[in-house]
Amino acid sequence: MAEGAPMNGGKGIYSYANNSHVQREGFNAAKNLIMDILIQNLDVKSLVSSTISKTFTIADLGCSIGPNTFLAMENIIDSVEHKYRVEGLDPKNLEFQVFFNDQVANDFNTLFSSLPVDRRYYVAGVPGSFYGRLFPRKSICLAYSSSSIHWLSKVPKELVDKNSPAWNKGKIHYTGATNEVVGAYAARFDEDMDVFLNARGEEIVKGGMIVIIMPGVPDGGTVTHDVGIAFSFLESILIDMVKEGLINQDEVDSFNIPHVYPSVKQMSRIVEKNGCFSIVNMKLRNARIDPKAPIDLEFAVMHLRALAEGTFTNHFSGDTVEEIFRRAIKLKSKLGHMLDSSGIEVGAQLFAVLMRK
Repeated sequence: MAEGAPMNGGKGIYSYANNSHVQREGFNAAKNLIMDILIQNLDVKSLVSSTISKTFTIADLGCSIGPNTFLAMENIIDSVEHKYRVEGLDPKNLEFQVFFNDQVANDFNTLFSSLPVDRRYYVAGVPGSFYGRLFPRKSICLAYSSSSIHWLSKVPKELVDKNSPAWNKGKIHYTGATNEVVGAYAARFDEDMDVFLNARGEEIVKGGMIVIIMPGVPDGGTVTHDVGIAFSFLESILIDMVKEGLINQDEVDSFNIPHVYPSVKQMSRIVEKNGCFSIVNMKLRNARIDPKAPIDLEFAVMHLRALAEGTFTNHFSGDTVEEIFRRAIKLKSKLGHMLDSSGIEVGAQLFAVLMRK
């Protein structure tokens, strides 16, 4: 049973740092909206006075290795300073502390060696899962999470139980799977988000916020997202390798990607049931600057490798993983056909801003 692994570290050809333009484009598409919402809704004076250190504290949950997190932090700080000026306060008296959080195995060395020299904030790294407490009570003013919380804490156990209706035989994700498999993923996401919100409810001061950017799907329609289709593409490569005797069927049957792409309706229900936060803004939007632009399929495969190679390596041998992505580049036109024939909008993004009650 494969669990999620950190994004590819370093600054090499397959690194997340060099293959995360999709995530950067998603942030750029949302940055003006983020700024407007923060300026309209943040009570910065109250938030700063509520923290122990009298500092505006920001936590990036799932920061990876940069450079996208640095752009997001600058955007947030610009927004807070602007709000300070609007309230007739001098932002020169304001200090910022940024906590960069990710899994223990994340490449924090690359993250910290890439920090902007002209940054306007103090820095600390916080390794550990955001599915649990990370910070002292009432110590965070604003949490930010981009392209992170669609990674589940673990694969639903039913998927690898041959006696379960949700046994995901021959597949590696819920895209194209049975309703039982889809339900198992959804139930796991519900539980994980409740844990996530409870933890943030302890850590974030009253009036503080969470900004969430993640893949999402329309209400009441398909559960299919283009990232899920990309996993189906890799799944087809694995099936070919089984037929050729390069790997065995059990290796595929016991492998599942811990990814979920919720709808606004699903996410709203989870937040409202949890009760720690109110919804300031939540919508499905397109993360692409130009939704009609053609997709660079080779880059899409490189991006897929940067985000998923570690998860594949946790389950398959290194030689197998290398062969999977070698074939993916060779067969990239098949990925394009799968995306085109799906009929879905590529780049759908769930955007949410929540406020601590």
